[in-house]
Amino acid sequence: MKVTWNKEKVNKKRPLAAISKSQNLPFDKDDDEAISHSNDDAGGQDKQPGVAAGEPLNSESNIQLSESFQAQGDELAEEGKYREALGKWEAAINLMPENAVLHEQKAQVLLEVGDAWSSLKAATRATELRPSWAEAWVTLGRAQLNFGEPDSAIDSFDRALAIKPDFKEAEVDRRAASQLVRKRLQLHSATSSVGTSRYVVQDKTVDSESGEGVLEH
Repeated sequence: MKVTWNKEKVNKKRPLAAISKSQNLPFDKDDDEAISHSNDDAGGQDKQPGVAAGEPLNSESNIQLSESFQAQGDELAEEGKYREALGKWEAAINLMPENAVLHEQKAQVLLEVGDAWSSLKAATRATELRPSWAEAWVTLGRAQLNFGEPDSAIDSFDRALAIKPDFKEAEVDRRAASQLVRKRLQLHSATSSVGTSRYVVQDKTVDSESGEGVLEH
């Protein structure tokens, strides 16, 4: 079962304006050239992509640059260009690594492209940075659900509902996770029953006089 974000709903509660940190996604050519020039100005020193030379993280110039990458990623995501959007948001996260919104929205798009494990990591980071943000817990729950961890997903949805009791999306997703858990238990129970039946059959012997099966005790 794949649970992903709804673009229309996200635009209302979590505008696509910041996501990223997909490790192996390339930047656009223009971004590479800008980063290359920055490295040249810094004397060729190694540093994070997009970070201005000599600028500390969260400086005003880096915040502005991060917002620029974020806005570019938003436009790409709205066009369905998720890989390209992730590249932009990766640059934004390098500049603003403690921006929970970037990590949470990155997690949403990673689910959209089918990378549940990376989505789970990004969503976890978002909840670490903003543990009181209900939407981040829902995104984490969806990532856990897609990764095959419905029990953990239920815990995450419960956290979201504890923060925001009237959160309909959390209620719906929690029900979906609970259904998966019930189906798993039913399947396990059915498998156990089949195993027991086979064991009983193997214990039967045939009465030589009547020809009927007799259970051994």
